[in-house]
Amino acid sequence: MPFDTQSNPKKPARRDFLKSVGLGAGLLLAPSAALAAETQTGPGQIPKRMLGKTGVMVSSLSMGTMFDTITNQAVLRLAMRLGVTHWDTAESYEGGRAEEGIGQFLTRNPAMREKIFLVTKSYSLARTPQEMTGHLEQSLKRMQVGYVDAFFVHGIDKIEDVDRPEIKEWAKTAKAEGKIKFFGFSTHRNMATQLLAAARMSWLDNVMFSYNYRLMHMPAMKQAVEAAYEAGLGLVAMKTQGEASHLTTEGSGDIGLAEAFEKQGYSPQQARLKAVWEDKRIASICSQMPNLAIMQANAAAALDKTKLSRQQNQALLAYAQASACNYCAGCADICEGILNAPFADIMRALMYYQGYGQPRTARQLMASLPLAGLKSLSPERLAQAEAACPQGVDMAKALAMARGFLL
Repeated sequence: MPFDTQSNPKKPARRDFLKSVGLGAGLLLAPSAALAAETQTGPGQIPKRMLGKTGVMVSSLSMGTMFDTITNQAVLRLAMRLGVTHWDTAESYEGGRAEEGIGQFLTRNPAMREKIFLVTKSYSLARTPQEMTGHLEQSLKRMQVGYVDAFFVHGIDKIEDVDRPEIKEWAKTAKAEGKIKFFGFSTHRNMATQLLAAARMSWLDNVMFSYNYRLMHMPAMKQAVEAAYEAGLGLVAMKTQGEASHLTTEGSGDIGLAEAFEKQGYSPQQARLKAVWEDKRIASICSQMPNLAIMQANAAAALDKTKLSRQQNQALLAYAQASACNYCAGCADICEGILNAPFADIMRALMYYQGYGQPRTARQLMASLPLAGLKSLSPERLAQAEAACPQGVDMAKALAMARGFLL
């Protein structure tokens, strides 16, 4: 589920920007020189970046649509007004209502289709060409379009989910038929391993992966992102808020995080987005923006060219280090190889429940998981997995919370 909720839209959101697009008061500091990797398309318009070897410029802010777009058409209209023209959805979002709402919008505004870089995804455990064809045809029908710009295999666990001759041939055929332009995958797990493998697959075009101020400092992730970028893959970041998966850091608070940014007029949530945008290899940030306030705040951060200072980056890093034990970094092979249970996905469900305040999404994810192995987990195996976890996650406590909240 590739979204990242900007969780505090009431913080200042850049005055001049909001005034320039007629949305009311906010904040904007004097801009510095534009990033070399960006192209500003017009006043009040989200900058664009090159999407890898595709040669396509996409908005650096992508609208994640894991919400009911049928009843939130105003959000789609504001997205177009701001130049948020990279739209990300999936056949599974909101039981299809996300795609149906996009179809409703495009039916009413047919001229907008060519302005939107439209991405959808197939989420299937089997991931057969037949299932992918069915999902693609269903998505095209729901959205009332003849093609999508990119089609992803969604939420892969291992590169073998896509690195198969039949999947490669499926992508080639779908492109030849004009139903997709580009092909790739999304992943929340073992991201560094998947990116390194993807860099060797010349037929892939795009990858969407979890990436934030916590993960970007990890040596394996640094190496993987560079390899993928050098291979020409279009890189889209998700989960950029790096919300805690389950627990709070007792005694640490936010370690002065709010104070580190409010003097310059933006919130910690906006700062986390800016930290990722400062990595020029990232073409776009996919963020769930189900209401106007969140979209305005995120867009303001995208338009502000003031870079984070060294002290502000250090504040983010200090917070990441102090709260590491509350965050699942997605290195699932380590713990799940010991537990034989989908611990990383359980942690992701807790993140939706605790960090994003989305209990329904959390319970839907839990309901989709094979949880039989949880009953046989011994304290000894949990202790072994905890000892191996680079983040130091208290797995026993996390599992107890998941049972209490979500089962």
